[in-house]
Amino acid sequence: MSAKTLKHDLPAAPPKIRLAQVPTPLRLLSRTSKALGCRIWLKADDLTGSVLSGNKVRKLEYLLAEAQQQADLVITCGGLQSNHCRATALACAQIGMECVLLLRGDSNSVSEIENVGNMLLDNLSGADIRVVPRSRYVSNLDALFAELESECVQRGRRAYCIPTGGSNDLGVWGYLDASRELAADVARENFQPDAIVCATGSGGTLAGLALGSALFGLSARVLGFAVCDSEKYFLDKVGRDLNRWATRFNSGSLPSINMAVNDRYIGPGYAKIYPEVADCIAHIAREEGLVLDPVYTGKAFYGMLNEIKNGCLNGMSDIVFVHTGGSFGLFPFADAFANRASSSIGR
Repeated sequence: MSAKTLKHDLPAAPPKIRLAQVPTPLRLLSRTSKALGCRIWLKADDLTGSVLSGNKVRKLEYLLAEAQQQADLVITCGGLQSNHCRATALACAQIGMECVLLLRGDSNSVSEIENVGNMLLDNLSGADIRVVPRSRYVSNLDALFAELESECVQRGRRAYCIPTGGSNDLGVWGYLDASRELAADVARENFQPDAIVCATGSGGTLAGLALGSALFGLSARVLGFAVCDSEKYFLDKVGRDLNRWATRFNSGSLPSINMAVNDRYIGPGYAKIYPEVADCIAHIAREEGLVLDPVYTGKAFYGMLNEIKNGCLNGMSDIVFVHTGGSFGLFPFADAFANRASSSIGR
């Protein structure tokens, strides 16, 4: 489906708190562009903050505003090196709310987990960290949330639950804001992107960009590179979140969405690096001074480059890559970059 500018006004935005350092810059990756024969632009959402860096903080501006109205404690979930959990824990510390993190791991003990990267920051934030074996987490996540909520009630506390990645109908507003920024960015640079590319792990950023691109007149196809799950999963998840957004905020009918999902670069699984991604991360760091991470942006950037080289994005002259952060996730993968040589992306 092709994107069309929405014929009615954007609904009134819900309350939010200021957490992100925005607007983030848009810059041309000149050497990469020259090697590929098309212009690659970087929307640098890794610069939304220092420890609050990345895409998650945009969603948290809305989610934590609602949490402050309804509760005195936040519960959320993710993997051991979850960027979302790190950002939530530190944002909660900033605004004076207690935070409980439900982390998917291979043990029941926090003491057995390597204290590095996002986990180190989770610990420094003072969050209450609960590690749950992967099998129980995957099969019983709703029940685990319910158990924690019940525990909070018994302590006389009111809990606000944030889903994986902060990706729900309220979280969509974070990347509507980013889409508005991007529309202003490309107007200043005097071009229209042919594609807007991002990594997708919980679908919220993809949903916001897809809807925002239609709402703000960006004619680009929004292309999400999956880092877990399947193309169908993300198409269904984005569809549900956008329909719920439209219902909750009384937007009327949704615009036509121009979106695609590519699930061919996940590799051996979520948060599992493979050599081509490590090569790409090392090369781009040397070539552009751009730091990607092995879990999200590294796989998406590598996928984008490979699709361009293989002719799958023929006819596109301007592509925007949305850098969703995640640099703290590099540290647990340090061994993958030992003595790694630069590779060429122009061949």
